[in-house]
Amino acid sequence: MLGTRQIRQIYNYYFSADKNLARKLKPIIGFVPARLHIFRLAFYHKSMNNSEGHNGNNERLEYLGDAILSTVVAEYLFKKYPQKDEGFLTKMRSKIVKRKTLNLIADRMGLDVVLSEYTQGRMSHSMLGNALEALVGAIYIEFGYNKTKHYVIRNILMKYLDIHALEQADDNYKSMLLEWCQKHGKQVGYRVIAKTKLDKRDRFKVAVIVDGEKVSTAEDFNKKSAEQTASRKAVKIFEINTQKSEVANG
Repeated sequence: MLGTRQIRQIYNYYFSADKNLARKLKPIIGFVPARLHIFRLAFYHKSMNNSEGHNGNNERLEYLGDAILSTVVAEYLFKKYPQKDEGFLTKMRSKIVKRKTLNLIADRMGLDVVLSEYTQGRMSHSMLGNALEALVGAIYIEFGYNKTKHYVIRNILMKYLDIHALEQADDNYKSMLLEWCQKHGKQVGYRVIAKTKLDKRDRFKVAVIVDGEKVSTAEDFNKKSAEQTASRKAVKIFEINTQKSEVANG
């Protein structure tokens, strides 16, 4: 005898007004959601607000998913590396949950196929990472913490991330630049020199300032991402030896 959840899944796949969404999600996430409306909201970018009478976006789910993902990754690393200290675990968690890695994972999962339908204007890479966090939030609402934890580890981290390559990766250009400046007695800082609107979103232009002089600039929808890109340019300008490779593509 079919349970309530199974009945909802069958309805969502064959009869729901969102059945096309259910059919696109199944090969990506491996199941048909019972709470399909929550998963639809996970892909609604704020650019869709007030379009076709819709109000609401994935930012609340993104907030929830971010917290859950951080907790799951922390526990996963704690158990995977029993001999490593707190500093190593913190650095590894940061590498996994940072925007660049989440964007890469979301791209590999194929979330752009769904996200493109619920976005107005140009779709950026950061929107993919945001949607991944929102998806984790939706999965939590669907299954609860324990099942979500196992799903994230088995179907996201182990499937789309090369954890061993990530151990050797170091693409924190802000940290590299800071260490180099400290070693050479220089002062480094960052300044937002322009803030514009593009596709209804804030876009930041950030400059790296070393000893009062502008060294490099970069633009991004996320200020921290702009700082990293500008730092990467500065690292190249100063010919700083990065030694370790960037995050491997796996």
